[in-house]
Amino acid sequence: METLIPINIIIADRSYRIRISPSDEETVRGTVKVINDKLLEFKTQFAGKDMQDYVSMVILWYATQQKAVEKRPPSDENMQEKVNFLEQLLDKALRP
Repeated sequence: METLIPINIIIADRSYRIRISPSDEETVRGTVKVINDKLLEFKTQFAGKDMQDYVSMVILWYATQQKAVEKRPPSDENMQEKVNFLEQLLDKALRP
């Protein structure tokens, strides 16, 4: 079992201490940066709201982005890799 490491992250001016896998640290920190950047963007665009409003907007934006990624058709390169893999499997299965 991989040892978890503690890290401090700041989201919406609040600090959180979390434990994560070392291999996930870069991804978590990148995600935190995207969230905080989007918070700043929404604060600039929609002045006069409170932090809860901005956090809600970011959650909605992030969830929508994830759904859009799921709906995207596979890339031609990805599809070609799958076709090649299937051809190799068929070749092996059909060899005497």
